[in-house]
Amino acid sequence: MATLEAFKHIDPDSGRPTVLHPNFNPKIKDWHPPDPPHKEFDPPKDRAHFADPSKPNLFSAAKQVDLTESIGSVLEGVQLSQLSPSQLDELALLVNERGVVFFRNQDLTTAQQEKLFGHYGILDVHPAQKDTKHLIIRGSSTDHRDLLNHTPWPSAGWHADTSFELNPPSYSMLRMEEHPPVGGDTAWVSQYGLYDALSPTYQRLFESLHAVHTSRLQYDTILDLWGNGPRRAPRDSHHPSVRTHPVTGLKAWNVNEGFVTGFAELKKLESDKLLDFALQHIHAADDHLVRWKWEVGSVAMWDNRCTIHRVIPGKYAPGTRRGIRTTVFGEKRKLFCRG
Repeated sequence: MATLEAFKHIDPDSGRPTVLHPNFNPKIKDWHPPDPPHKEFDPPKDRAHFADPSKPNLFSAAKQVDLTESIGSVLEGVQLSQLSPSQLDELALLVNERGVVFFRNQDLTTAQQEKLFGHYGILDVHPAQKDTKHLIIRGSSTDHRDLLNHTPWPSAGWHADTSFELNPPSYSMLRMEEHPPVGGDTAWVSQYGLYDALSPTYQRLFESLHAVHTSRLQYDTILDLWGNGPRRAPRDSHHPSVRTHPVTGLKAWNVNEGFVTGFAELKKLESDKLLDFALQHIHAADDHLVRWKWEVGSVAMWDNRCTIHRVIPGKYAPGTRRGIRTTVFGEKRKLFCRG
């Protein structure tokens, strides 16, 4: 955290930084992203559409154990590296339904993970990646509550992966290569559950709105904190605050803490107050939450169209948590229309 520009401007009385991520920060001002922005496109048909709804191929090899009523299941007795195309399709459908599916003691390599995930579509390249088909995920032992005093992006906040893209991701997979014995858990919340928990009046309100998604805060923070990247210029996009899942047909809330800054159709004060409610709604969703304790060899696969997630910050030693994440592009999200 000491690398942040704010820590170069210390008030002599309080001993604390006097500025919040100043615009004159040269690490941000002088950075010129080398890659062009992504353009909107039509991705391949979701592989879950090809699955048998009863999933006979997958369940002939694996046992499903649900972790909560609302979200999260473990598949036991199976290696992802050995799944057939039909089993992978049925796994996608299970992920659509349960939000996130977990595995332990997997033998996947990074190359195998990239190949396997290519079955689900076109692999995304994160703005912080360079010429790779995966992203290295580490986690943080920084006091994220204090960090918000000095940087505008809630880096430990609830989010769907790169939801600011014109084609936000559908599926993501994270495989853990290194992990401390305690700390570094990840939690997911069901956006089906978040929508269902709203009153009918608030459901109708959110169905009429576009959420403002932006990568600007993440862009500035990555540059300030790490001093390099991102590869692409900041992206701003408007996505429906409620969407109908293209496979399950269920309505899912589509607002998150990490990348949503307001609502396009509202005036500023209205937007700010509704966003305050949205964040409280997420943080109060214990009945639609699952928390996963990682081990080396554990894998999680989730659907960004119906879940949000966050790593739980801890005090584990730096450099003891390393995971490999792969992600595929999804379809552009359209405003929900009542019939």
